[in-house]
Amino acid sequence: MCNRLHMEPVTQRIWGEEMVTIRDVAKQAGVSVATVSRHINKKGYVSQAAKDAIERAIGKLNYSPNQMARSLTTKQTNMIGLIVPDITNPYFPELAKAVEKTAYKHGYTVVLCNAGDTEEQEKHYIRSLQQNYVAGLIVTTNHIEANFYKQLDIPIVALDRHLSEAIPTVTTDNVLGGQLAAQYLIAEGHKRILCVRGPLQIDVANDRMLGFENEMNKHPEIQVDVIVSPFDFESAKQIAAQHFAENIQYDAVFACSDASAIGVMKAAETFHLNVPEKLSVIGYDGINITKLLSPELTTIAQPITEMGQTATDLLLTLINGQQMKETRVVFPPKLLIRNSTKRGTNS
Repeated sequence: MCNRLHMEPVTQRIWGEEMVTIRDVAKQAGVSVATVSRHINKKGYVSQAAKDAIERAIGKLNYSPNQMARSLTTKQTNMIGLIVPDITNPYFPELAKAVEKTAYKHGYTVVLCNAGDTEEQEKHYIRSLQQNYVAGLIVTTNHIEANFYKQLDIPIVALDRHLSEAIPTVTTDNVLGGQLAAQYLIAEGHKRILCVRGPLQIDVANDRMLGFENEMNKHPEIQVDVIVSPFDFESAKQIAAQHFAENIQYDAVFACSDASAIGVMKAAETFHLNVPEKLSVIGYDGINITKLLSPELTTIAQPITEMGQTATDLLLTLINGQQMKETRVVFPPKLLIRNSTKRGTNS
């Protein structure tokens, strides 16, 4: 029986004075053209020895397959779509860096799409990515109903969001993260706490809030006020300032993202609420910029690099049609105590 293989119809590079073809690579590697095609297209079995020989030949000949011609044949490119809700939030560029680094090691290119706050914009990007034959998607947004993703004929992994039980997911234990923040503020003796939670429609924000409230409900003597804010600097700054203007004597703030915590610190500065002397502030995410603040931000840190790497590995497993060992990966968060918090005045 003869199976029709996905051959490389076009080449791009020049070797000496001739165009390098897939046949040149096969000859140099000492394998068949079909074996080279299977390796390049990641379709079918190729022994490790043959893979190594092909890669050496590709490097020596400076061969590069024509991705456009290849995509028309296979209906797939070596591109991965990464959809984020807000590229201005430093958390998402750090996730993107981890995804890109892992994808690059496996020969894939990442296309970053900033979906903003609208469902329609996200759907627009997904349609465009599909039309360009991306191999798969990593989604970090919550705009669209789960059924929409389930109907897409493309591998998908949810990162830092839960889309559906049918879609592999990589997150941290956000309920535990909220608990860690509450336990720390309770242990430090804080009695009047402002919680700047995330948007109501974002499940990770709800989980962080759930963990925080579960702990605080054990201590009715502590007064907690809760306000809703998007996960961005400016919104949190304005919303926190409105509450500080009411002259409520908060001694601590828990913000459900580092971006929100930084906004709170800027608002506190405007009202001469020195951090941490008059106001302790704790954030959530563990982004690198928090180490550059003055004072450095205490935060509930997520393993951002590991999350991005794991999500990419899961997606590549799906793309390659391999059996997945696990479809839901949950990392533990970690409390990083820095200089933006101190013991409460009533402790």
